[in-house]
Amino acid sequence: MADFNKILTPGNYNEGTINVVVEIPTGSTHKIEWNRELAVMQLDRVEPKAFAKPTNYGFIPQTLDEDGDELDVLLITNDPLTTGIFLEARILGVMKFVDDGEVDDKIIAVPADDRDTGNAYKTLEDLPEQLVKQIEFHFNHYKDLKKPGTTKVEKFDGVEEAKEVIAESIVRWNNK
Repeated sequence: MADFNKILTPGNYNEGTINVVVEIPTGSTHKIEWNRELAVMQLDRVEPKAFAKPTNYGFIPQTLDEDGDELDVLLITNDPLTTGIFLEARILGVMKFVDDGEVDDKIIAVPADDRDTGNAYKTLEDLPEQLVKQIEFHFNHYKDLKKPGTTKVEKFDGVEEAKEVIAESIVRWNNK
């Protein structure tokens, strides 16, 4: 496997697109994480079935969030994507999120070329309300069996706020 942080850029986020590397497919209970030191995907743990991921989960290369990991992406597709692939995605917004006292924001995106939906999703408002509720519920509760009350979805914001979060994460990466 290639080192995604060496061969991929964050993408053209100012124009609304990013490169995303998929770690976890939609519906998976496997917490797969990019191990930056070894440049491999690693199974960190297996979550309970009740906490399967409501979306694909990945990261933007050459970024660092405030928690010290690459900036996370919730990637919405009708079918699960495979661990280890990358794609160009269109930014819809950001979920402002705190995990155990640390900022751990999640960019929300869709494939840049989604012919299945006819590229129907342009903003967070275009997403089905039920999906947004499921995402919020998942992230507010996915650690409840082990560490209750340690996660909090603060709010959802649009594309411009997402671009600011990405820009800050690129600066952190470049200054590491």
